[in-house]
Amino acid sequence: MQVYYFTEQPYYPAWNSHSGSLRVNLPNSVADPKTAGDLFHRYYDEWKIADELGYNIMVNEHHQTATCMSSTVIVGLSVLARETKKARILVLGYPIGHRPDPLRCAEELATIDVISRGRLDMGFIKGVPYEFPASNQNPVAVMDRFWEAHDFILKAMTSHDAPFNWEGEFFHYRQVNVWPRPVQQPHPPVWTTTGNKSQARLLGEKGYVMATLGSGYATRPLYDAYRAGYLAKWKRPAPADRVAYLGLVAVAEDETEARRRGELVAGYLRSSAIVHVPFRNPPGFLTVDDNARMLRGQSAPRSFTKDGRAVNMHHGSVQDLIDAGILFCGTPDQVTRQILDFTEYCGGMGNLLMMGHAGFLSHEDTVSNLTMFSQDVMPRLKAYKQPVPEATAA
Repeated sequence: MQVYYFTEQPYYPAWNSHSGSLRVNLPNSVADPKTAGDLFHRYYDEWKIADELGYNIMVNEHHQTATCMSSTVIVGLSVLARETKKARILVLGYPIGHRPDPLRCAEELATIDVISRGRLDMGFIKGVPYEFPASNQNPVAVMDRFWEAHDFILKAMTSHDAPFNWEGEFFHYRQVNVWPRPVQQPHPPVWTTTGNKSQARLLGEKGYVMATLGSGYATRPLYDAYRAGYLAKWKRPAPADRVAYLGLVAVAEDETEARRRGELVAGYLRSSAIVHVPFRNPPGFLTVDDNARMLRGQSAPRSFTKDGRAVNMHHGSVQDLIDAGILFCGTPDQVTRQILDFTEYCGGMGNLLMMGHAGFLSHEDTVSNLTMFSQDVMPRLKAYKQPVPEATAA
């Protein structure tokens, strides 16, 4: 199992001084540039420590929010491509569903792959609903736009003999010729995320790495759908390294201290839904079926325990989040057992995306969390023998 360390680089000093929204319309007057600079330097220092401790690294991008200062992820990728030495660098995500210029995306990512000496993993996403006002894009047909941008980026990265032209529904280019071309051939590995079984099956057919984010014990049906699509296309069971899971992690020498850290890391869940109502569901972003489920109250931010008990991700206790497989929390032995039990339940999982910092967790606690996990948990995860892939036909 590979482990990627992740933080959303929050500007947490603003979390207790908002008026009902931490995204889109929170005035940037509440952000002190010096404090933001100090936090950025801290987060890069922690990623360098993670690299030295044997982690891979995950970064992402969000806009106009105090929950994530990485509004232009290419900056973070640029720093990490040069400052780290061993870690694979996963960008999950890179929101091509509302980026206006996929040619620039191809150029940026190819350059990062070159600077990092071939350590980039490209995680393409459509973007979250409250970011469409900021991008001034139409959320209608966002997936059509996403897939055209995806197709163009891969063609741009893999066309080496002569420039080409592109005439699509959303994008039009002349004389496309990406310099430099990426190190990894034919292109850096493609990742993406989903919480939808139909999309999971499609991703299996494409063979991309599929990540689910905090889906807890509702993850297995998504993995099964992916495996079914993979088997149908590739005529062999999907390897465990084709699926990934983002979970919160808090580890300490004793359970009491671990749970204190767990409550702080869970601040990510407590804050992520604090969004002004008009921005939560722009018309056209969700499908008709998803909107119908929302109106019936069936799309609450919840997961489930093994025995089927629903847990609200935004308000559940530390124990609720542990029971739901959203938070792995406790002593090194407890955390190892929780992760491996979850992996067995899911039928295998080759990549853990570890949110080891969030919210008000201090630098000292974050470094301790990373160090203890790397010394006492990660070796057991790397030595773990994944379940034999099943020939799922779901």
